[in-house]
Amino acid sequence: MINKKPDLKGLDVLVIEDDPRSLNNIDRKLKDIGTDVYTARGFNEAAGILFKKHIEVIIAALDLVDEQGIEMIRDYKTRFPEALFYVLADQEYDSVESSQETVRLIVDDYIKKPLNVERFAGMVQTSIGRPNAGSTSLTVIDPLIAKVKPYFIFRSPAMRHTLYPLPRIAASEQTVLITGDTGTGKELIARAIHVLSRRSTGPFVPINCGAIPESLIEGELFGHEKGAFTGAVRVRKGKFEIAGNGTLFLDEIGDMPLNLQVRLLRVLEEGNIYRIGAEKPLPVNVRVITASNADLKKAVEDGLFRNDLYYRLNVLRIHLPPLRERIEDIPLLAVHFLERAFAELGRPMPYPSLSSETIYVLEHCPWKGNVRELRNLMTRVATLLPQDTRHIFPFHILPYIDETDTVIPQAAEETGNKGIFIPVGTRMSDAEEMLINETLRHTNGNKTQAAKLLGISLRNLRRKLNK
Repeated sequence: MINKKPDLKGLDVLVIEDDPRSLNNIDRKLKDIGTDVYTARGFNEAAGILFKKHIEVIIAALDLVDEQGIEMIRDYKTRFPEALFYVLADQEYDSVESSQETVRLIVDDYIKKPLNVERFAGMVQTSIGRPNAGSTSLTVIDPLIAKVKPYFIFRSPAMRHTLYPLPRIAASEQTVLITGDTGTGKELIARAIHVLSRRSTGPFVPINCGAIPESLIEGELFGHEKGAFTGAVRVRKGKFEIAGNGTLFLDEIGDMPLNLQVRLLRVLEEGNIYRIGAEKPLPVNVRVITASNADLKKAVEDGLFRNDLYYRLNVLRIHLPPLRERIEDIPLLAVHFLERAFAELGRPMPYPSLSSETIYVLEHCPWKGNVRELRNLMTRVATLLPQDTRHIFPFHILPYIDETDTVIPQAAEETGNKGIFIPVGTRMSDAEEMLINETLRHTNGNKTQAAKLLGISLRNLRRKLNK
């Protein structure tokens, strides 16, 4: 696959930077993608350019942004509301947060040094509506799916491929096995199958096989007769009966005890259940959907799951990809969960928006907890966000993400191998200091990236720097 070079031909960009090396680097990169670049060493020089030219994008180094500069940008954006203002920062995002509060009222996003031209072009294209800008429209794959659109927010090829057979699966009466990591939405898929099926007017009854003690799960599933055991003072229906003419969803089926697996297999084969203490069978009319985040095939090999039950459940199968394989869906899901949280909190519209750089950070998290983790993160952000916030920047979300879970790759040209010379006889502490300093120089002061290159935690790096 050939990556198409970004194209911002004819875009007027003003760069305000007093570091000659950084300024020349940015100037070269921006001209390489077709922009008309104007440069200034400070806001006084920039004011003259803005007086003569209509600039569409302004980039200013954070350490140059003073009250006078802020006022100048504010006035310019008042006259030209469509103008974009980006702050160029060579610090970590948690350091950016401590910068002038007034900057955040006018800034469109933050850019980290050195400039990544592909990411910058994406920011600009999205903001000004140029071609190839990402669409935020929600996608459905079949007219039938329109009935359950709230369940599905996606545009990734991975989910399109996964959900394509869903209407046909729903129309069938066969058992369905849904697999995927924790938090990928297996119960939502099961509910969607139920809604799309002929059993939609019947009940949907979920039960988590791993959340119920082994001594109780049999009664939960099959019920019991009066007097079946001490304390059984009346007849109690189990989930199979409650789900009659509907759907029974058995989540985490891999945690079901082996003795109950035998009974479940018999129910699926015969369509009858026995309550605990009963002598006669009861016919049940129920469709069974199961789910597991464990590898059931391996569980069969390990003797933890019955082979015959596995094949009886695995008639129709849906495997949900993890969120890290659905990168295109992350912005849509993040906005959805954020707006839902704001609505639940009663926050008036318009809601604060996610900046392009924030979306970039979200797209490069591993999301071990998948969609559930993303939903929880957006809920925390919405709950704790200051009321006067208009844009959500990376420093708004990073405090709620484990620092080991955020991976922000550098551009290829920024990760070339470099080295330092350490003379024989150098003390270990001095050698360590030299290595840390050179690594920080390589990452332009970014401690998070330096810690990753050094193979130590960010906290450990900070401790060494403070010695």
